[in-house]
Amino acid sequence: MTVLQENYNCVLKNIEEACKKSGRDPKDVTLIAVSKTKPLEMLRDVYDGGARHFGENKVQEMCEKMEQMPEDVNWHMIGHLQTNKVKYIVGKCALIHSVDSLHLAKEIEKQAAKQNCEVPILVEINIANEETKFGINRTEAMNLVKEIAKLPHVKIQGLMTIAPYVEDPEQNRQYFHQIWQLSVDIKNQNIDNVTMDILSMGMTGDYMVAVEEGATLVRVGTGIFGERNYNI
Repeated sequence: MTVLQENYNCVLKNIEEACKKSGRDPKDVTLIAVSKTKPLEMLRDVYDGGARHFGENKVQEMCEKMEQMPEDVNWHMIGHLQTNKVKYIVGKCALIHSVDSLHLAKEIEKQAAKQNCEVPILVEINIANEETKFGINRTEAMNLVKEIAKLPHVKIQGLMTIAPYVEDPEQNRQYFHQIWQLSVDIKNQNIDNVTMDILSMGMTGDYMVAVEEGATLVRVGTGIFGERNYNI
C-alpha cells in the first residue's frame, strides 16, 4: 500500500470513528479526495486505493483530468464557478457544490436545458459571513433556494459550506450545527424540486467534527495528498 493510499484509509477510519461517536452509519458519509493542483499520478494512486469521488476547484483542470481518469470517477466541482465556464461541466460532473446566486443557477439551467439533462447542485452558504469567502448569507438562503427550485433542470440536493480556518476544530462545531439546522428548516418547507439529503462540510482540519454534526460529504485534500503546491 502506498503512502497516499494509507492516508486515504486513515481518513476513512477517522470518519468511521466520528460516525461511531455520533451514532451514525459510516455508509452515510462519502469522502471526496480534493485533488486540485495534484498531478494525475497521485489521483491514479488514490483511485487504485479505492477512491471514486474527486473534488476540483477549476473547470479547466477538472476537464483535463476527467479525460484521463477512469469513467467511474465521480467529479465534484467544489470551487467558485464562473457563469462562462458552466457549459464545460454540465452533464459531466456528479455534483456542483458551489452555487451561491440565482444568476449562476440560471446559467446552469440554460446549459442543462440545451443538453436535456438534470444537474444536481448544492447551495453554498457563507456560514461565518467571512468577507474572503463566496457563498450566500444564511438569512438569504431560504429565498434563494425557493427561486432556484423553480428551474426545472436544476436539482437542489442540499447545502455546502467552507468553515473558517481554525487551529481547534471544535471552534467550527457551531457553524456545522447551524448548517445542519438550516437544512432541516429548508426541508420542513417541503419545497418542490428540493431535497436536503446532502451536507457538504468539513475539510482536512475539521472533518471529524463536521461528521459528528451531520456532514454527508467531506472534502479532504491535504489529509490525503499532502500540502498543495500553489506554484503550479
